[in-house]
Amino acid sequence: MATTDSARARAFYEGVLGLQFVCDDDFAVVYDLAGIELRVQKVRALIPQPHTVLGWAVPDIDAAVRGIAARGGVFERYPRLAQDELGVWPSPSGARIAWLKDPDGNVLSITERP
Repeated sequence: MATTDSARARAFYEGVLGLQFVCDDDFAVVYDLAGIELRVQKVRALIPQPHTVLGWAVPDIDAAVRGIAARGGVFERYPRLAQDELGVWPSPSGARIAWLKDPDGNVLSITERP
């Protein structure tokens, strides 16, 4: 993960996603995800990838999507996927998935497994 604007990234990762902030140094903004360290590298330039770069599982995707959306998150819509009114796609495996982008255009996903 990378960002060109750490203040903007912090507003998103802390305010919208609710991640637990650890530190902000010259190289990265760091979060604690239940004992796993997530480093969002500070870079001068970034070309976002068109695919998911970070994803995680949630127990209730409808509640997670509603909560993130209420805090300003905008979920992606993909014309070729049959997404519901929240933007959740029921995959063939039975998993339910939704995508959103961070302020740098990094694609993130949340998944509720069957």
